[in-house]
Amino acid sequence: PQVKAFVTQDIPLYHNLEMKHLPGADPELVLLSLRYEELERIPLSDMTREEINQLVQELGFYRKETPDAPVPEEFQFAPAKPLPILLPPQAPTTDGKTPPKWDKEERPDL
Repeated sequence: PQVKAFVTQDIPLYHNLEMKHLPGADPELVLLSLRYEELERIPLSDMTREEINQLVQELGFYRKETPDAPVPEEFQFAPAKPLPILLPPQAPTTDGKTPPKWDKEERPDL
């Protein structure tokens, strides 16, 4: 009954959280990557509605006030974490020091 209340009353309030009904299967939360690769399965059968709500919020799902409320820009891809920005490593010079960075104005050859 707790999971059913969460499914029917709470899921519509969460952005990027959807329910797939599989007859005969125990209820579980399946977390997917941006490429829809399975990351984790969390059984929900023994959890209360409050525990499930706390879990999905801790996972970073955005809860709206009403099902059709707008989602702020910063939560459009929630709960996805931003990808780290990898900067190319600077090659050290022959003396072992990293070369200085130049603006295009300072380096007319670029």
